[in-house]
Amino acid sequence: MVEIFKKQEEQFFTIPQWEQMNDNLVVGFTTKNGGVSRGMFSTLNTGFHVGDEQQLVVQNREIIANKLNFPLSYWVGAEQTHKTRIARVSEVEKGLGSDDYVSALKDTDGLYTNAEGILLTLCFADCVPIYFFAPSKSYIGIAHAGWKGSVAGIAAEMVHKWQAEGIEPSDIYTVIGPSICEECYVVDDKVIREVNKVVEEADEKPYNLISEGQYKLHLKKLNELILRAAGVKHIAVTNLCTSCQEEAFFSYRRDGGKTGRLMSFIGWKEASL
Repeated sequence: MVEIFKKQEEQFFTIPQWEQMNDNLVVGFTTKNGGVSRGMFSTLNTGFHVGDEQQLVVQNREIIANKLNFPLSYWVGAEQTHKTRIARVSEVEKGLGSDDYVSALKDTDGLYTNAEGILLTLCFADCVPIYFFAPSKSYIGIAHAGWKGSVAGIAAEMVHKWQAEGIEPSDIYTVIGPSICEECYVVDDKVIREVNKVVEEADEKPYNLISEGQYKLHLKKLNELILRAAGVKHIAVTNLCTSCQEEAFFSYRRDGGKTGRLMSFIGWKEASL
């Protein structure tokens, strides 16, 4: 399978296939490299909420903003809570959560827009970033799906929101981004019981039993199954694992919870940018 993400700079990967579909689209996922943070956050931590120095996080974000030619004041960020609230973002929200955590959109794990000059951003350290793109209507979106958000159906929730605004699931392109792979993610019966509620009808289950009460869970596959059940036909899945690839990514599991955050981003550039 051809990898959908391409390393563009030391600081981030992009999705060339999508950017080729529209020159004004900016989309990708950051690495942990090429920033100014220190210690457990070294070096490109983008998360304000993990205990890093705020001014260093802002500097890291400025580095990315300059590389993307997408000013920080155009970014929008969220206070992510592993739930399914999705916000439609407009000019009014521009800049919220871009240079501090206090102003971030509260209790929000998904963002979408069709407005120019807004960069949607969410933070990650093993959970699944899901990218959404409807070329015919210029809709773009991202969602944050850990196991809780996945089984609660945040991927399908985005599809349903767009459907309510006149976009058919078959017209939506999706990419499941860098996150923890099944070899690195072991969960217990409690989690699998919740997973089974979502994939009852699926012939192929996104997990494997490895010992009594212990399972390898394939979070990317789980979200692929959820998207397919919601009617999405265009689904690309990355091979990149945040836990395996220590040289490139922060990982909450691998790093014992003391680590930085990676960032997914997607936005339409204004003609003037």
